[in-house]
Amino acid sequence: MIQPHIQLDESLGIRYAILPGDPARVSRIAAQLDNPEEITFNREYRSLKGTYKGVPILAMSTGMGGASMAIAVEELKNIGITHIIRIGSCGALQKNIGLGDLILVSGAVRDDGASRTYAQDTYPAVADPGLLLACVQSAGELSVTSHVGIARSHDSFYIDNQDEINEYWSKQGLLGSDMETAALLTVARLRGLKAASILNNVVLWGEDTFEAIGSYVEGESAPARGERLEITVALEAFVKAERGELPL
Repeated sequence: MIQPHIQLDESLGIRYAILPGDPARVSRIAAQLDNPEEITFNREYRSLKGTYKGVPILAMSTGMGGASMAIAVEELKNIGITHIIRIGSCGALQKNIGLGDLILVSGAVRDDGASRTYAQDTYPAVADPGLLLACVQSAGELSVTSHVGIARSHDSFYIDNQDEINEYWSKQGLLGSDMETAALLTVARLRGLKAASILNNVVLWGEDTFEAIGSYVEGESAPARGERLEITVALEAFVKAERGELPL
């Protein structure tokens, strides 16, 4: 049955989905796939399919925020997707994380609204351990600068005490913040999917978020390189999954 938002159905026959937020990023994923083919573009959900080292891959954007991510996960499960990796951007919460460094998220603070509609606050948003370790291994094999740890997902950049909130979570040892990871990890876990999140740092700790994101959109070299690398890391992790090489 065709799903109402992503406009895909189970005839797709693909198990692995790589999910950027930005629909434009789907084209940059296509550059790393063999035989990419556009499928649909409905609302924020732009999708294409292709193969990577012989493994069928679905690339689909989810837009901004946890609500659209949760819808994507639900509908992807309905069409037979079993493994999901988010490739997104984030702002660093620690000084040692450079532009273009990758954060491989082990778990996320659920400061979003979407994940809270699924489970009470004490329910953890954690990555699938095998898929996470496959990402860690792939990053190491590619000599990618990466950091493994906890991120925070939130719902808005435009709140009055954002600096205070970031300072608090930085002191708690969190690595970065985004808007979608908590919803992905929570809903995927509840629905029996294996999920992980890779975040490309586009804002140095202490820098102005709006200026940094503008530079990233314009193609600043380090974040652009980080984006290419997070795509490759995710695709390599899917290859490991397909070959039965997940560490756990």
